Formats: sequence, C-alpha cells, structure tokens
Amino acid sequence: MSADGTILVTGGSRGIGAATATLLADQGHHVVIVDIAPEPLVGTNAILWPAPFDVASEAAVVAGIADIEQAHGPITGLVNAAGVFGKMHTIDRVRMEQWDREVNIDLRGTFLVARSVGIGMAKRRHGAIVNVASVAGMTSGPIHAYTAAKAGVIQITQTLAAEWGRTGVRVNAVSPGFTRTAALEAGIASGALNKDLLASPTAMNRLVEPMEVAQAIAWLLSPRSSGVTGINLPVDAGYIAGTTWAAYGGLPEAPRS
Repeated sequence: MSADGTILVTGGSRGIGAATATLLADQGHHVVIVDIAPEPLVGTNAILWPAPFDVASEAAVVAGIADIEQAHGPITGLVNAAGVFGKMHTIDRVRMEQWDREVNIDLRGTFLVARSVGIGMAKRRHGAIVNVASVAGMTSGPIHAYTAAKAGVIQITQTLAAEWGRTGVRVNAVSPGFTRTAALEAGIASGALNKDLLASPTAMNRLVEPMEVAQAIAWLLSPRSSGVTGINLPVDAGYIAGTTWAAYGGLPEAPRS
C-alpha cells in the first residue's frame, strides 16, 4: 500500500469497516467505502461509492471493482470487512438458506473481492490486503455457518499470501474477538447476548473496541509490516488466551491498589 493509491473498504458504512475507513482517511489515505446498504461516514474524508455493493455476486464485484478503479485509480490497499454475524442455533435448527447467506457473504464475498482486486495488484507487483476473520473461526460455538466461513477466511488468507507473495502483494487477516459494534450492542440490549459473559473469559476482562481492530488493520496495510504476510492476527482482548482458564478455577483478579 502506498499513500498515493486508493484503499477500498468493503462493509465500510458500519462497524469495523467504518472504524477502519475513518482511521485510514484521518491518516491521509484516499479511502473508498462500499456497502450493500451504502451510508456516508460523517466527519471523515472517506469517499462513499453510492451504488449498493453485493460482495456475494461475482458479476457485481467484477464490474464494481472495474468502475471504482476507473474513477479513483488503482486499488493499492483492500480491507475485506463486509460480513454478517451468524444466528445461534442447535445443529438441528440450522436452516440451509441461512447457512448459504452467511457463507456467501462472509467467505465467498471475501474471496471474490480479494481475487478481483488482487489480480490487478499482482500485475502491478504491489498491494496489501487485510481480510476480517474472527476468533469464531479459531474456536467453536453454536454459530455453525459463521464459524465455518471465518475459518475459511483464515485459510484463503494463507493461500492467497502464498499465491501472490512473489509479486509483492501481501495478504493478512485479523480475527476480532467480541467487538463493541452497534450490532453487538443491539444484541446486548435485546437480551440475546450478555455483556459480562462475553467479557469475562478474556484476559483483559472487556470487549474489544472497533478502533482497536482498525489500528491492527492499518498496521497490516502499512509499510511498517512490510515483512508480514499470511498471518492471522487475533485482536481479542485475550479471549483465546483466557478462555481455557475456567478449567483451572478462572482467571486471576488484578491486585487491589
């Protein structure tokens, strides 16, 4: 990624995508956001692509990327943040239409956009891609399609990193833990999620902030991570590190001052 190129952020109108687009624009980058339900980001210089962008449609992705590059120049950085969270069900209640929707957006969509952008990057022998996976893809849980899709995102990140590594294109992933997006807050407010149960297994005993994930993404896009490709970076407040401690009596409390 270079300062004079364009950074494309999918799912850029909300959540982690919006936080990332805001940070990158504030750093002086030329940022274009796309979304299936496009909404501008107030108070930033990120540019909204006004047409709905369906990452699960091959024809829409190919045409959309071509149009964006024609309008804004070559894409030198890509953030694949478009995604939908899974519904919690026992295995017998998983509906295949819901499975297909989650896999199509979270996995197929990530691959389609990465391929469409990455082929051009490889020809120009320069570029950086960051895919947003999840700690759900590294663990287990009753969100069956989502965990499978995010595990697939981690795998294709490694494969694309190897595919394009000798062209100068880097491909990495971040795996957020439970992140305090508007969608998560809505789940907590509705009673579907319990904030304390989400936070208590983490080493830091808290949720992740969207801007913390954005900072990791910005680093992976930047020349400061020039020797890094093919990794999956958890940004999870220590969820993976802390979650198994319940078997040993739980995480130690901080000493009182």
